[in-house]
Amino acid sequence: MTAFTEIPILDISLSHNPETKPRFLTSLRHALIEVGFLYISNYGVPEALTQEVIRQSRRLFELPLEEKLKIEMKNSPHFLGYSRLANEITKERIDWREQIDLATELPAPGNDEPRYRWLRGPNLWPSEEALPGFKETFTEYIECMSKVSLEFTGLVAESLGLEATAFDKYFDKDQQHKLKIVKYPDVGELGKDATGQGVGPHKDSMLTSYLLQASEHEGLQVQNSEGEWIDCPPIPGTLVVAIGQGLEALTRGVCVSTTHQVISPPAGCGPRFSVPFFQGVSYDAKFAEMDLPPHVLALKNKLRSNKDDVEMTFKHSMFDHIGEATLLNRVKSHTDVAERWYPDLLAEVKKRKELLRGLSTQSVAPVTAN
Repeated sequence: MTAFTEIPILDISLSHNPETKPRFLTSLRHALIEVGFLYISNYGVPEALTQEVIRQSRRLFELPLEEKLKIEMKNSPHFLGYSRLANEITKERIDWREQIDLATELPAPGNDEPRYRWLRGPNLWPSEEALPGFKETFTEYIECMSKVSLEFTGLVAESLGLEATAFDKYFDKDQQHKLKIVKYPDVGELGKDATGQGVGPHKDSMLTSYLLQASEHEGLQVQNSEGEWIDCPPIPGTLVVAIGQGLEALTRGVCVSTTHQVISPPAGCGPRFSVPFFQGVSYDAKFAEMDLPPHVLALKNKLRSNKDDVEMTFKHSMFDHIGEATLLNRVKSHTDVAERWYPDLLAEVKKRKELLRGLSTQSVAPVTAN
């Protein structure tokens, strides 16, 4: 089976018609098993809201630095808030991007709850005076995208021959979903130290994520099974869907989570903007595999699933709960937050890295984050 050379485009509206739904599910199954990435169109978010999301995203980064630092992520144990340029790390290299992390608004957990539940909590919003309408816009967008993601995972289940509700048990009743607003400056703005890594090679966590490419810049690339980087340019009226490591783990590798990266825009092109939405999963969920029938397991593409993993979070041998794996991933990516709120976990992560360097052929004890 040959490696993919382009990203499929699927029209969600075809799934609403009994006559066209079977063809849609066949195309979706191909994208899930062979690619791990796809575009979707006609996904149900009003165009006026999408355009306001884009407008408000650009306005966010026009704020003075001192205004943005009022909502800096290191002030939140929930890893929500603003991150300065070059403040995040992927594959031990700096990501040259500036961003804010938002989520479904929820209260902070109690002190008696497992530590990984501190990933849930309230947002740090820009003030209404600084950004009128920002909170209202993104609250509405998160609500809309929550519905889109739940509909999509139902279609994923059906495409594999499962009930549409097969993944429902992995969601909380008050499920928190997350969203980033990201600015990638062009390399001309970054100076001589910039590497051109907007964000390094990685796989998304959880089940699915949905990227609104909010400017005309290219830069998103997806890696196929031959190691080739395939461009994923903006297409008006679409979202880019990435299959997450959680979905790969739950389907025992039938659905593939694909490595991707973002290259910084060339000098003189101006900044690239994007708004990825990440479908949440219950942090209390355990790594119990789904009860998949043989005909579903037979769909597995061993060529794709046997490739080496990049930053694979969902390893059954290392973690019990999904929340444990997710918290450790955030600690590794946002060391400034970890230094303030999770110094012991950060120390363990650093220790484990040292052990892995020196004892790469030996087993290493798992890190716990509960």
